[in-house]
Amino acid sequence: MTVLAITGATGFVGKTVMRIALDKGFSIRALTRRPQEARAGVVWVEGALDNPEALDELVRGSQAVIHIAGVVNAPDRAGFAAGNIDGTTAVTEAAEAAGIHRFIHVSSLSAREPALSTYGWSKAGAEAAVIASALEWTMVRPPAIYGPADTEMLDMFRMARRGLVLLPPPGRLSVIEVSDLARLLLALVPDRSTIGRIYEADDGTENGWSHRGFAQALGAAVGKRVATFATPKALLKFASRLDRLARRSKAKLTADRVDYFCHPDWVVDSAKRPPADVWQPQINTRAGLKATAAWYRRKGWMG
Repeated sequence: MTVLAITGATGFVGKTVMRIALDKGFSIRALTRRPQEARAGVVWVEGALDNPEALDELVRGSQAVIHIAGVVNAPDRAGFAAGNIDGTTAVTEAAEAAGIHRFIHVSSLSAREPALSTYGWSKAGAEAAVIASALEWTMVRPPAIYGPADTEMLDMFRMARRGLVLLPPPGRLSVIEVSDLARLLLALVPDRSTIGRIYEADDGTENGWSHRGFAQALGAAVGKRVATFATPKALLKFASRLDRLARRSKAKLTADRVDYFCHPDWVVDSAKRPPADVWQPQINTRAGLKATAAWYRRKGWMG
């Protein structure tokens, strides 16, 4: 039985990876900051990326590492560096010290544009740390990820339910449903042909989605005809200050994210999609958005 060490196991992507991995017969060692309920097939290791002893315990006895943990929001450059660059370096060092070779790293499309946002800079730095290691690594740069239990795209679903979706300036994006991403990460573990490669995975939509087209798909998912408004960058910057005042550390629209959102091209490079014989997306986005909206309703998240 293959034992996987997983960071970020208690997060949105990590929970889905764990569920599918257990269904496939993997055994899991999972990092957690807080005590977790016992679960068959899972060994919980309490600690964080800045705790070398916890990382040593996490990887002990594992055959592969899936590194999902990272920081998507931080107050400053140092916070992004600590969570993404230093944290990734620490995990690679623990894996090397334990004699583990296989390493699957979850990056971000933002790493393509490190000068655009501090987040992108830190994800590019994390990639550099993985490349500098002696591990047999494969990296995945997901685009926007959605699915049941996601909190990052929840505000857009709520706007769609109200019939008006505020968008960044015109552009295009790719998306991927969380279970499709999880299946990809697990498919990469045994596949040696993917070692040393960086992949950009999505729902298979050529040229991605226009911002307006995706908003309309959200509207269809919640049963609404939506109007859209392309918000000027200056207004988004102002809104980010208001969000920071209102939600403080829980603000979703930060100044750093405004720079990211306003970039016109977050479409995957089709030449960097994973090989079709290794993985292909299974979730149709319109159906996936509808299922996600239904989950939000059941949980009372739609407001």
